Amino acid sequence: MSTSVESASTKPIPELTTAPAIAKPKKQPYPFWLGGVAATIAASITHPLDLTKVRLQASGDKRMIESIRKTLKTAGVRGLFDGISGTWMRQMSYSLCRFWAYDESKKYLGAGANSPAWKLALAGSMAGGIAGIVGNPAEIIMVRLQGDMAKAPEKRLNYKNCFDGLFRMTKEEGVSSLARGMGPNVLRAVLMNASQLASYDFFKAELLKTGYFEDNIICHFTASFGAGTVATTVCSPADVLKSRIMNASGPGSSSTMGAIRTALATEGPMFMFKGWVPAWTRLQPTTILIFLTLEQLKNVVDWTRSIKSE
Repeated sequence: MSTSVESASTKPIPELTTAPAIAKPKKQPYPFWLGGVAATIAASITHPLDLTKVRLQASGDKRMIESIRKTLKTAGVRGLFDGISGTWMRQMSYSLCRFWAYDESKKYLGAGANSPAWKLALAGSMAGGIAGIVGNPAEIIMVRLQGDMAKAPEKRLNYKNCFDGLFRMTKEEGVSSLARGMGPNVLRAVLMNASQLASYDFFKAELLKTGYFEDNIICHFTASFGAGTVATTVCSPADVLKSRIMNASGPGSSSTMGAIRTALATEGPMFMFKGWVPAWTRLQPTTILIFLTLEQLKNVVDWTRSIKSE
């Protein structure tokens, strides 16, 4: 009896087999144009503030409210949307490119949601450099359309829309005019994307780490609010120079160093932050709207994909 028990106990116990783990399907990338659409929606809503910022930087207007009143008095409510076609062209070239290039740069650098700030900033800088070059012509047209009504009637360019402006500028000033102000524009784009896109990702990741936030609209709003303030301060000097150079149309008026020397001599170093309040007032809601809209568009894409997969 004992022998049978011992022999039974020495038999190898069969190993338990477990079902192989099912690999989680890799999430599809979002459409490359999603960022451009989100930016276009946001910029359309905040266009009057952007218009006022450009006119403050490029004209002799001193105060934001004074500039808005001047626009309303001379052109009515419709005047607050002068140059809106230029804004659309700019967003669907520059902004579309920067969001796409930022995602591609993060892939190239191996940056993820919890990557260090310097790596996100580097990805943003790479995206900004590319988008600044691609979007430069549309940037010039947008600035000119917005700043035209602030000039004396005899100095106005009177572009009908963004396409008319692009055609006339190329015809009257040559193809090389499309690169006017590219230096400060690319610099601004690098600073903008390194500060706005990277800081949004950084703030969002840090907020989620605290345990007090979930990946929802409250977290997106808070992260985008911080990103807007950082971006406004970092980009102000290059933004002022870009607006002044692009708005100028005379010969010899496109020198970056010439614009800096003139401004320093007449206004002092604080000229670099001229229009900071309207710039923040415009960029803050724009930044919030861009990221809230982008996150919602991503949710819509996820929802449509889930419907198709069922």
